[in-house]
This record gives sequence, C-alpha cells and structure tokens, in this order.
Amino acid sequence: MSYQALYRKFRPGTFDEVKGQDAIVETLRNQLKNERVGHAYLFCGTRGTGKTTIAKIMAKAVNCENMQDGDPCGECRMCKAIAAGASMNVIEMDAASHRGVEDIRQIVEEISYTPAEGNYRVYIIDEVHMLTNEAFNALLKTLEEPPSYVIFILATTEANKIPITVLSRCQRYDFKRIYIDTITDRLKELMEREGIEAEEKALRYVARMGDGSMRDALSLLEQCIAFNFGQTLTYDAALEVLGAVDQQIFTRMIRCFVEKDVAGALMVLHEVVMQGRELTQFVADLIMHFRSLLLLRCSDNIEDVLDVSSENLIAMKEEAQLIDEADLMRNIRIFSELQGQIRYATMKRVLIEVAIIRVCRPQMETKSDALLPRLRALEEKLESGQFVAAAMAAGTVPGTDAVSGSAPGAVAGMTAAEKERADQELARALPEDIKMVVSRWGEIRTRAQAPLKNYLQHATLSVEEDKLVIVVPDGEISDYFISQEDREREKSRTAEVEKLIADRIGKQVSVVIRVRSAGSGNGRGADPWPDLEKILNAEVIVEGEDSSPLD
Repeated sequence: MSYQALYRKFRPGTFDEVKGQDAIVETLRNQLKNERVGHAYLFCGTRGTGKTTIAKIMAKAVNCENMQDGDPCGECRMCKAIAAGASMNVIEMDAASHRGVEDIRQIVEEISYTPAEGNYRVYIIDEVHMLTNEAFNALLKTLEEPPSYVIFILATTEANKIPITVLSRCQRYDFKRIYIDTITDRLKELMEREGIEAEEKALRYVARMGDGSMRDALSLLEQCIAFNFGQTLTYDAALEVLGAVDQQIFTRMIRCFVEKDVAGALMVLHEVVMQGRELTQFVADLIMHFRSLLLLRCSDNIEDVLDVSSENLIAMKEEAQLIDEADLMRNIRIFSELQGQIRYATMKRVLIEVAIIRVCRPQMETKSDALLPRLRALEEKLESGQFVAAAMAAGTVPGTDAVSGSAPGAVAGMTAAEKERADQELARALPEDIKMVVSRWGEIRTRAQAPLKNYLQHATLSVEEDKLVIVVPDGEISDYFISQEDREREKSRTAEVEKLIADRIGKQVSVVIRVRSAGSGNGRGADPWPDLEKILNAEVIVEGEDSSPLD
C-alpha cells in the first residue's frame, strides 16, 4: 500500500477522536442520539480545525446500522463504504472548482431520488463561499425545504461571503482554533503510535507553528520526521526544518532596539540570514514577540495567554521592563507594515534592514508614535544636564570656546578666567556616576590586565553626552584601541572597561573610546575632550601607590 500523509492516516473516524471542538461535538452527538438531525448545517472556521472531518463522521453516523451513543460503529457495511469513499449516499463537492449554477442544478435533480441503501443522502459542499450568486440562488429553495432523506453540510473558511439568505436556512457552527496544548497532546499520541521518539519541546514548537490548525501541525510534523528520519526529533532539528528562529535571537534583537544599536541589530539579522531562516517567518515571530512583551507590560496575570516555557517567561519579563509600551506598539506597527510588503518582495533582507533602522532611529519618522521616544530622549538629556556638557565641550556656550585638557590659556581665544568658568559649568553638569568614576579612576586602572592596563595609564577621561570618554593618545593605538571601522572589536574592548567600572562603583556606565589627534588642544584648535580629572581636581592613584582591595 502506498504511503499516506499523517493527517489522512490519523483522520478521526468517531466523535471521540475529534480534538479541540468539544462544544460542537457534544451538540451534534445529542442531535443524533435524540433523532433531531437538521436538514442543513454550516461549518465555519479556519483551515485544519475539523470541519470536513466532522461532516464525514456525521454522514457515517446518520447512515450507520449500529450507531452507539451518537457515534458511528465503523464496522458495519455503510460505515466502511463511506470511509472508503465508495458510498453513493455521501456526495462531496469542492465549490472552488464546481462553482457554477449547472453544478447546483445537477444536485437539485439528484435529490429527487431516494437513497438505494442507508437512511440519508448527505451532500458535503466544501469552500461553499466560492459559489457564484446564481448558484446560491439555485440552491436556496432546495436548501430551505429538501426531502426528508437529504442533509446538506456546507463548509467554509469565509462565512462573511455567504449570502444572508443561505445563512438563515442553516444551523451555523463556528469552529475555533485548536489550543496548542491540545495539538501537542495529539502529536505526542501519534508519535507514540508511529514508534518515533521526539522531544516535547519540539512537538510543542511544531504545534505552535500550526497556528491553531491540527492539519497544518501534522503536515509540519511530517516534514520534521522526514528530515530527522530514524532519529529522535529534537527542538533544534524542528527549528532548522521550519526555518524558524530561536528565542535567544529575539532577545538579542530587542536589546539592540532598546540601546538604539543599529549595527548590533543588523548583525543579528545577518546571523538569521546566514542560518538560512525564512525571513517572512522571522518577521511574523518577531511581531509575536513584541506582542508578548506588550501583554506582559500591560497586565500582571497574562501568563496563561502566552505560550512560552517557564524559563522563557522569566527572560521575557525582564525584557518587558526595558522597553516602553509606546515603543512596543510602534515596533509592532512598523513590522506589521513590513509583513504586508515582504511576502512577495524579491529583496526581503533590504526591507527588514530598513525597518530595523526605523525602529532604532525614531527621528527619521514623522508619524505621531515616533515623536514619543524622541521627546523622551530630549527630556532625559535636559534632566541630566547633557546639553550643558555637550555645549561646553563644543565651545558653543556664549562667551566661551571649547574646553581643553591643557593648561589654562592653551585654547586659542579663551582667557584663564573664561576657562575657569567653563570648567565650573561642566563640573556642575556632570552626572554623578561619571564623577564617581573620575574620583576612583586610579583604583580602576590598577585592576586592569595587560595590555589594557598599560594603555589606560596614558588615557585621560572626558564626557560625550551621557557617556564616559576614554581619550587615548594617537601614538598609543594598538590592537586594543582600534580604528573606527572595526566596531565589533571595539565593542568587546569597551565592555572590559565597563566591567572594571561596574565592579568598583557598583553602577553601569557607558564607555566610548576616542583617539586624540596630534593637533588637538595644542593651541592650533579646540580640544573636543576636556580632561575631567583636572577639572574636578580628583586625586589620581597611580599604579604602585595603593593596589590593595577596597572594602
């Protein structure tokens, strides 16, 4: 016998085997038990939720010779004939390919003949919304008053396209999407019957990718089995087959968005592309991740709605505290717009990169929800005094020039008194965290490891917006402090300095590394990085003076 797809092989044959549609099953079973079967039914719902399956079970039940508690026995001659598709009592028609008035007229002519065997003639019309208006009109009278031995079961995924005159003549049943737990349990049961081992995490992921459709989930499971044939189906294997992305990728992407790190976000996307993941699915999953974070931000008891593991839930709760509701809604809007564009695009990666830049650079957008993060950033800068510090560093404060780290009078055009006033203004505007770093810079330097320790001995401290700037002389550059082009390596070096600072002061301070050119601050131009140690008169502890650990 030829191979059968899983969704066909394990199609339910009785009401007891149907999963996820308990209310509909119970209603139809009670009608059958009490002989109150209607003449026309309309089954509505998304694909793969059991509409055609229940229609066939009902067709068997009304013709079964030994019906048991509303269920077909599956053993009698009529049940076997219907299951094999050999019964003249059950006629299936696909309205997508037989949608004209002539097809319906043929049905109207046929129903005048009583069934040769069995009790009922059942017409199952799938995708009934595809019928033409003329075909619906031809069906109306028969649908309203069919012979007593005829039952119509209409199935559709788009009930809104069916005329109200047809709807009013049918008992309507809305099939809901099947819960992930229900699909997972069914997949686990079928894998045991097939004798195939699988991780529960992998089955749950396949169930989630089924998007509420049992048939879709079974088709995806079949792909995973074929890829991993003869081996245990693992979560990683399921990810690879379905072109999906691990949760850690989304976590890294969110943190890049929070930090407005365009380069980091694009690097994460590059990894996704190089892993061969499906970009359309990546965008859809990212939107769902944003949605989960938004729900966690807006409600304290939303865990049951989110289909994530307990460990992922803990990580997502931490992420949710990093990003504002307005930003999440804006991100959902941007990527939802992208989802509509990317489906048929030839350059999907470029569209995603543009969306990432829009998320990280709200100033590029003119829509109202993009104004909120821009206003929030301005407020934070005003509160922390960054505008004053930046203005002093650039020499734009009235009556002053740029502040230099050299001796008084080193900057052209600035008197000693003007420089002293500029230094005082800058000192008052400095954030407390940066002042603390400057005051303990000697302690921090002594705990660095070579070669970083050697270069920090010759560095000076300055400020740029809200970041601490480590200014390195041009002649001291090595592979530790590198060119502007090598951003990825620079990031790892600054991370070491940030860790040293965090270990000593107990707070996180953002650090950037800048190179002082040979002409900066020597009287031929303004020095953009004033020396904070000199301005604050901090006592610098040099290597060897005191290297003992502090309490």
